Amino acid sequence: MGPITVRAALALSAAAFLSASPAQAELINAANPATIKAIVESQGWPATIVAKAGDDPYIESNRDGLKFLVLFMNCDGGKKCKTLQYYMGFSDAKDVPLDRINQWNKDKRFARAYKDDEGDPVLEMDVDLDFAGIPRENVGESFNTWASLMDSFREYIFDK
Repeated sequence: MGPITVRAALALSAAAFLSASPAQAELINAANPATIKAIVESQGWPATIVAKAGDDPYIESNRDGLKFLVLFMNCDGGKKCKTLQYYMGFSDAKDVPLDRINQWNKDKRFARAYKDDEGDPVLEMDVDLDFAGIPRENVGESFNTWASLMDSFREYIFDK
């Protein structure tokens, strides 16, 4: 092959490679609560956005009777939020000993448990969506992880 033919072959190879590359995944951040609401609803869970002037927004939802919140955090005046926190608590389980909560934290990953100011066992999971965000599939998977943790925590808290 002469120099022109080699260059043409390289150009065709590069064009074929670029056209075969997968499409860029849609990146999700916490700046738009409606986007997160749609992902919660895609899990089959109801979702209501609560936004009060000057406060950071949050989403109220439930799964199989387990109520939880999706809190928008690290916001600038209630807007341009950067992170999420999934949150749930049990007001009817105040008698759970603190050492049992500590054992949960020792044995589990991805979420932490503690007793809030009223003595209710609480479970929280943080999701960092800062900068450009993370792929939509990863946000959906974080809700799958959260669902599993909610079930495990309920069982753990009420296991006698």
